[in-house]
Amino acid sequence: MERTGIDVDAWLASVGGATGEALRALDALIAPEFAGLERALWRGVFWGGTDQDIVGYGAIRQERPRGASVDWFLVGLAAQAKHFSVYVNAVDDGEYLVRRLAPTLGRVKVGAAAVTFASPDRLDRDGFVAMLRQTRALATDVR
Repeated sequence: MERTGIDVDAWLASVGGATGEALRALDALIAPEFAGLERALWRGVFWGGTDQDIVGYGAIRQERPRGASVDWFLVGLAAQAKHFSVYVNAVDDGEYLVRRLAPTLGRVKVGAAAVTFASPDRLDRDGFVAMLRQTRALATDVR
């Protein structure tokens, strides 16, 4: 995956229907929590081999357990075929933050570093925003 240089607001405006409405609503929750940091559209083949467009908030250099470090985003927002995903690259005391905070996020599924849900109304808004704030607070080298 790579940063595209495509204007995020223009891209969000181009996504139609209920998916576009949901992405814009989610962006309205996420973007203010990362004000002053990079907000970029990432595009390419993601884990599992699928082509993805991901709005990334905050630029980080992520260490990998095997292989070279990569440029990445602190938080990413994507629409999948049947759900939305928010990727959160934050670890607290050796545990991915989304796993620790899973009970506070609403009716969602939580993976190692991802929260997935069918629609934004499944999120507990207060818990979700609190997780975003903790993510930003934990990030020591984010731009």
